[in-house]
Amino acid sequence: MERSADKSHHRRGKDQPAKRSAVSSAPPVPLVTYLITFSCYGHRLHGHPDGSVDRHHRTPGTPHLQPDSRWLAQATRTMKHPAYTLDAAHRAVVLDALRQCCLRNDWELHAAHVRPTHVHVVVVAPPGPEKLLHALKSAASQRLNALEPESADRKRWARHGSTRWLWEPHHVRAAIKYVVEEQGPALAVYQAE
Repeated sequence: MERSADKSHHRRGKDQPAKRSAVSSAPPVPLVTYLITFSCYGHRLHGHPDGSVDRHHRTPGTPHLQPDSRWLAQATRTMKHPAYTLDAAHRAVVLDALRQCCLRNDWELHAAHVRPTHVHVVVVAPPGPEKLLHALKSAASQRLNALEPESADRKRWARHGSTRWLWEPHHVRAAIKYVVEEQGPALAVYQAE
């Protein structure tokens, strides 16, 4: 009978896989493309005439919440700060913060558009859109706080945002077109080459 130089198969049995060595790398993390949108604080409140979203009305293809003047008045009364709007200088700072955040985390930024009242980003990153949304908002806030330290505790962003998964290449192309070309006049815009 011939003896094997590797006796480990005798202990584990023929049908059991060999243990991975410590030097083997973990499988690569799958990447997902997202359309991330978040609003400045105080804009698109529930009841807004242009419609708004909540946890029940944020799925693509579902209708927005209907305008409701009483609901809008209530939402306005409960605001802790005035509505926040980004001027040209602040939009440029936010756009740069988004780009740097993506570079730092090794995310692939396809497009971004910073508007006076909201931000759109098309980005490829590991699964976990909530973490991604939080990181982008946090990076933008840190840069804005550095620009205006006296207002560091001011609310700048609405509580949540939209995290739309883009599964097909034509969805990604449509999202990039939407972000870059369909937001009105180009303000602080980035598009990958």
